[in-house]
Amino acid sequence: MLEVSQRGQAMPVSPFRKLLPYAEAARQQGKIVYPLNIGQPDVLTPPEMLDAVRHADVKVLGYAPGAGTDSYRRKLETYYQRAGIPARFEHIMVTTAGSEAIHFAMLTCLNPGDEIIVAEPFYGTYTAFAIAAGVSIVAVTAHIEDGFALPPLADFEAVITERTRAILICNPSNPTGYVYRRDELEALLGLCKKHDLYLLSDEAYREYCYDGAQATSALSLAGGEKHVVMLDTISKRYSACGARVGALVTRNPDVWLAAFHFGQMRICPPVLEMLAAEAAADLPASYFDGTRAEYQARRDLTVAALQAMPGVVCPVPGGAFYVIARLPVDDAEKFGQWLLEAFTLDNQTLMLSPANGFYHTPGLGRQEVRLAYVINRTDLAAALTCLAQGLLEYPGRVEPQPAGRVEAAIAS
Repeated sequence: MLEVSQRGQAMPVSPFRKLLPYAEAARQQGKIVYPLNIGQPDVLTPPEMLDAVRHADVKVLGYAPGAGTDSYRRKLETYYQRAGIPARFEHIMVTTAGSEAIHFAMLTCLNPGDEIIVAEPFYGTYTAFAIAAGVSIVAVTAHIEDGFALPPLADFEAVITERTRAILICNPSNPTGYVYRRDELEALLGLCKKHDLYLLSDEAYREYCYDGAQATSALSLAGGEKHVVMLDTISKRYSACGARVGALVTRNPDVWLAAFHFGQMRICPPVLEMLAAEAAADLPASYFDGTRAEYQARRDLTVAALQAMPGVVCPVPGGAFYVIARLPVDDAEKFGQWLLEAFTLDNQTLMLSPANGFYHTPGLGRQEVRLAYVINRTDLAAALTCLAQGLLEYPGRVEPQPAGRVEAAIAS
């Protein structure tokens, strides 16, 4: 019988696009739907990026070098050095978005059948990359009661097997907003050195840490030259999600070369987008001050509203622009669909991401949602007002349970 591959059958639905058909139907009915489901900021893309493409002196749009243009890689070197990250030109491979960097890292560092340890909840698309690479994810669970802090190192060590090849982190975290401290990263690197593992570090949100915090790059850790592979992107840094320019950065020359060979499959990264990214790399560090302040204001608004809602549990995220909250509902995915199909407040509603798609362990996250505070504060406040009213009206509302008993209560 002709059928799609096992990989194709196993490929999950995107957790942040899962409810999109219901949102589109709601909009066709004339409803205003606030999109808190996906990390698509409404902060304006720097005009310097758009001007670089608009005024590009290009007569033939030809191939670029497979690792990216020399000029852009030199600009990235300067950017990283300014950020305190010891990355040099020869360590940098430009990729088609951070997605390709993650995929290439898995293809390069792991064989089919190998295992990669990831703290859950994690960026849902990691699952898709692992399936495509033939790799098994082994989850170590972080808990909302602890603010999604890094689980104890013993939890990581307990699941290391002869097939384990890497640990993957996202710092600051998508979806939780947790910011890993230097000592936590050093402990993870120590574990990787002890067991001869790679440490893959997704650092898409490094500029957006709040309350004076700063993200530590795993690439800056002493003794990590052989083990650390940094995964990066301009998408969130410059509100340029559609540009699809990222980077794989490592001081391990064997890893870099193997990733470069994988990169030859797609010939080169996108050329016009690299021109835009190169212009962005010239922006002063002060560029981030305004956007960081705006995201922090949106975070404060979101957290204050959520914590004021009866029955909602919401830690304070330290970075990125997401928060995971536990809601007093029977099932967050059903609730999200209900918000789009059956609820409005003054003809308004919102789309959120059910958090079960960010967990690997079946059953976890059933009452949780990820909200992206990426829209202007007026619309964000309206969306949160809709959420508060929706929680009061939802037929599947449940009474809050004591910490540690929620999942058990739902499962029963």
